[in-house]
Amino acid sequence: MLKNKLNILFLCTGNSARSIMAEALLKRWGNEKFIAFSAGSKPKGEIHPKTIEMLEKNNLDNHDFQSKSWDEFTDYDAPEIDFVITVCSNAANETCPVFPGKPLSVHWDIDDPARECGSEEKQDNEFLRVFMELEQRIQKFTNLATEELDMMSLHEYLKKTSD
Repeated sequence: MLKNKLNILFLCTGNSARSIMAEALLKRWGNEKFIAFSAGSKPKGEIHPKTIEMLEKNNLDNHDFQSKSWDEFTDYDAPEIDFVITVCSNAANETCPVFPGKPLSVHWDIDDPARECGSEEKQDNEFLRVFMELEQRIQKFTNLATEELDMMSLHEYLKKTSD
């Protein structure tokens, strides 16, 4: 049996797009079962403007988000993390710090919408595509009957959603 709410940390390099969107989406869809966080290995220090636009277009509050280092989750008073989900290959290939709670980790290989991709219209489309991909994965995850699963079963399910 799982505890009441699980702490989920989404990681990417800059913590300005994918991980922020994932945190916002998990707060929307999984608020009853999960507590969402995000961080980056090399945080940009600000949220990408198109991330803010995407959150606003989808009626997601963007005021509490900030680009922050994953080091904030290694302190003695940091929340105990149950799962770390990397949403970019760079962060997945880096040596992660030791997080309190010895979380299980999963990698979701999701393209960076903030990369240079030509016109503004193409970048808007890329942000929308990534947002929709994250939303689909998170909705599947939050629809699980987590009260009937153990940590390893949930971990296996998360790994399946990485395909």
